[in-house]
Amino acid sequence: MSPLTNKQSGSNVAVAETLKMPKVLIVDDDEAVRGLLCMRLSDTYQIVETGDPEQALALALEHKPDAILLDLMMPGFSGFELCQSFHSLSYTARIPIFVITGEAGVKYKEHCESLGARGYFQKPVDFAALKIAISQELKGKQPERRAHKRLQMRIMLKLRGTDGNGKKFEESTTTENVSSAGFLCNCSASLIKASPVEVFTTSAGQERFAGRAQAVRRESPGSPWQRYGFQFLETTSDWVLHGK
Repeated sequence: MSPLTNKQSGSNVAVAETLKMPKVLIVDDDEAVRGLLCMRLSDTYQIVETGDPEQALALALEHKPDAILLDLMMPGFSGFELCQSFHSLSYTARIPIFVITGEAGVKYKEHCESLGARGYFQKPVDFAALKIAISQELKGKQPERRAHKRLQMRIMLKLRGTDGNGKKFEESTTTENVSSAGFLCNCSASLIKASPVEVFTTSAGQERFAGRAQAVRRESPGSPWQRYGFQFLETTSDWVLHGK
């Protein structure tokens, strides 16, 4: 099976888009497993699938799936590497990943969770549980994420504030995901929800105060780095976007 290339696939896409079905990307080098996943999920989700892990990132960028089902052991790229790649790019960092694998063991599950995976399912897959997990994840998407138009724009920032332990910090970072109301970026400080920060844009060695913001969510908990979503409490004319 190829990822949405034949006429039948094109017809399925048109029907699915008409019904506004959520889209799921399946990445597994086992054609039989992909076929079974497609068969069991296509009544609820529009399916994009590939057996080539090197295609996976390009397909995610092209089709913008609502969720990704990812095998761990594949030639070329491992599922671990792909999981990390998906969560390191602002374009794909928010897509929930569910690992589908024949690998048993707590160490695999914990490592996948540390890379940002939202679920871990061993083969043979419990499809009822998988459907529930995907559905709950998609229903749980925060309205804040789409409340304002977001742009892919690389901006250098400096954050100043107090972490969850009451310790003051100052950190330089970058964002590639911005809106008039907030931004998404890495921050090594351990922050709790509503932790306030002062935000500065930096360019050519100059700092400009852009406003005050608070952390509203944390992504990839347990990993060596943390990615936070920040929402502005107030902005100045030096923030890059204004209005919705």
